[in-house]
Amino acid sequence: MPHIWIEYSSNLRPQLEVRKLMKTIQDAAIDDGSVFPLAGARTRAIAIDDYLIVDGHPDNSFVHLTLKIGHGRDLETKKQLGERVFAALREATAPIMAARPLGLSMQIDEADPVLNYKTNNYRDYLKARAAAKQGGQP
Repeated sequence: MPHIWIEYSSNLRPQLEVRKLMKTIQDAAIDDGSVFPLAGARTRAIAIDDYLIVDGHPDNSFVHLTLKIGHGRDLETKKQLGERVFAALREATAPIMAARPLGLSMQIDEADPVLNYKTNNYRDYLKARAAAKQGGQP
C-alpha cells in the first residue's frame, strides 16, 4: 500500500492532466520507498459526472484524494505522508486554482489489521524488469 483514489469533477477534464497528476501523487506517496514501497502502490482516477459543489455554479470544481495505507504506521509517519502528498496536489493544481473555483481535499484511511486481504506478484515482475533493463533487454 498505499492505494490512492483520485476523484475529480468532470468539468476539470479540459485542464487536468490526469495521468500526470496520478504519477505526481503516487511519486509523492512512495517518496524514497522506505515506508511505502512501489510494489504496493495502486493509483486510480475517477471523473465524477454528477456533483453539486457549493452554490451549484458550473465553474465550481474539486479534486479529492483518498489514501488507503496498511495498518501500523505511527502518527508522525502518517502526518509526513499527508503533508507530502497534499503539497504535491496543491502544486500540481495551482494553475487551475488560479483560474477557477477549486476545492482540494484528502483523507488517509488505515486498513484494518485483521480484515485486510491481498495478494500479488508485482515484486517478482519489478525484479525481472530491473534485471532485464540491466541486461539491455526492454
